[in-house]
Amino acid sequence: MSANKSGDPTTLHRLYGRAKGKKLRGGQQALIETLLPALSVPSEGPVTAERLFGEPRPLHFEIGFGGGEHLAYRANLLPDHGFIGCEPFLNGVAQALTHIRDARLANVRLHMGDALEVLTRIPDGALSFLYLLHPDPWPKARHAKRRMVNDGPLRLFAKKLRPGGEFRCGTDDPTYLRHALMVMRRHRDAFEWLCEKPADFLTRPGGWPETRYEAKARNLGHEVWYFRYRRR
Repeated sequence: MSANKSGDPTTLHRLYGRAKGKKLRGGQQALIETLLPALSVPSEGPVTAERLFGEPRPLHFEIGFGGGEHLAYRANLLPDHGFIGCEPFLNGVAQALTHIRDARLANVRLHMGDALEVLTRIPDGALSFLYLLHPDPWPKARHAKRRMVNDGPLRLFAKKLRPGGEFRCGTDDPTYLRHALMVMRRHRDAFEWLCEKPADFLTRPGGWPETRYEAKARNLGHEVWYFRYRRR
């Protein structure tokens, strides 16, 4: 996903990459047809805890949840919080629905499509956590604008997180690592890096489960970096 040429994330923009992979199994297709409509974020209007869950509660937002392992784990860990997950890849949404069904999670809502479009409709200061784990690195320099950690999206993240709220980002790609650190330094007025020593970003924090993407990266011998930023 990319912002427009000016870096403004509030302008509708194009989703890059494939929307689906191999054919869904029968059970997965049934979940897409029956469970997804019941859990989908409304397509218009404000996105609030009261509208989604019928009451005020802390809100978490995950951009590109992959197969939904992290989203389901966090939702199960914090049943009194509300979770919004956005993922454009059909097969990933189907996998997340399987986790939600199996764990009987009532505190998750999903959007299959553009995460930033949903994020613009969340009230400012409403989010307690925002997650971006193993985003597409777009390693070629000419594709750098497509990376989610860029000035436009980060300004939006800062608006939507409450003071003291946390932005978590993980990657195993050295190019993305260098790019993210460079961009985050430009936003030090909004985000405080919760890091005092190298072990703080080389060790997975508690409450942060290993996803299949992270496991795959480790199996390939990649180092994984974990970043936590607090909204000032």
